[in-house]
Amino acid sequence: MNKIIIVGGGAGGLELATELGNKLGRKGKAHITLVDKNRTHLWKPLLHELAAGSLDDGIDALSYRAHAQNHGFNFKLAALKDIDRENKLIHLDKLIDTDGTQILPESKLNYDILVLALGSVSNDFNTKGVNEHCIFLDSPKQAKKFHHLMLNKYLQLGVQETQQVSVAIVGAGATGVELSAELYNSLEQVSSYGFSHIKRTDLKVSLVEAGEKILPALPERISSSAHQELLNLGVDVRIKTMVTEATDKGLMTKDGDLIESDLIVWAAGIKAPNFLKDIGGLETNRINQLVVKQTLQTTRDHTIYAIGDCASCALPHGGFVPPRAQSAHQMASLVAKNIVATLREQPLKEYKYTDYGSLVSLSNYSTVGSLMGNLMKGSMKIEGRLARIVYISLYRMHQVALHGYVKTALMTLVERINRILRPRLKLH
Repeated sequence: MNKIIIVGGGAGGLELATELGNKLGRKGKAHITLVDKNRTHLWKPLLHELAAGSLDDGIDALSYRAHAQNHGFNFKLAALKDIDRENKLIHLDKLIDTDGTQILPESKLNYDILVLALGSVSNDFNTKGVNEHCIFLDSPKQAKKFHHLMLNKYLQLGVQETQQVSVAIVGAGATGVELSAELYNSLEQVSSYGFSHIKRTDLKVSLVEAGEKILPALPERISSSAHQELLNLGVDVRIKTMVTEATDKGLMTKDGDLIESDLIVWAAGIKAPNFLKDIGGLETNRINQLVVKQTLQTTRDHTIYAIGDCASCALPHGGFVPPRAQSAHQMASLVAKNIVATLREQPLKEYKYTDYGSLVSLSNYSTVGSLMGNLMKGSMKIEGRLARIVYISLYRMHQVALHGYVKTALMTLVERINRILRPRLKLH
């Protein structure tokens, strides 16, 4: 029986494991294993809500092991260490507990087909002091760390000369913009849970962007609309501002200014994890992404695929497939088809990226973005309630891919009930 291993349980990896488990694993046509260093999955675009406390991962996170049991694949809790392409083996690192004790030793797994879906991490561009003084929103663990520190800052307001909580966010892409708005939403919520002394002016959020505008990947009219919404909330938006150093006092800029901040979030760029650089002799680019052909197979090994943010896939007319959730979803769907085709000894299909547009949620205040597709020429700007509905539907599509329509509908109903039963803000 063919052994298919998927390393990385993000949006693309988990959707792929689910589809292959349903189509092949349940029918005994292949042995599917998902490998991830975490026990649960949370859709990465939701991490800013987890950081602000608007989302409770205890409710929304998905257990890999339970999901695997329900969908015909196996789950292995481990981190990838190396690839032995000659013997078709992956080396998995030992599992260490939080107190430093070893839970599991290093191990190996054989594969016939390997899919790498390891996502991305923040790129600090070797900026001085970033690793020591900044928080990255690459994982639920980091998002929860920020939330914990933020709650502590609220407790200190008005005590020991603490008059204002200042947060600096470096990088005005989707993550930075959405977190800026979500922090003001959480401030409104926290004031109703025993923090009645907290006012809007007690929070200062500085959004720092080196480029000419915020949301650089989106059209000017959408970027300008989001920029104005942030100014209305009270966000100090600084464009054309290069950060040269992070310190315990805040951010130093190229112009010599100090942006004072109690907490700093770095969201200025992405790269694939460092250990992927030339792993197993595979071709990688300058940000550690695995270079793939149009079939999403790696250039030096046709039995190894790469999808999502860790894959560098060229577009036909120049440029590369952008690191978005919709890209990972589309890649997962194609690789599932190509793996089935390989087992049936049929020709493989090439990946054709379809841009359905981009949406940015400014919490409960607004949603802006553009839609692209067959119903219109070019793009259409949308905002407000319509944009919010479309934005939420992107997450629902991910849930449908994992659970199907019936279970997703039930989960949506439970979410609505929880809005009545549970606090609107996570306070622990």
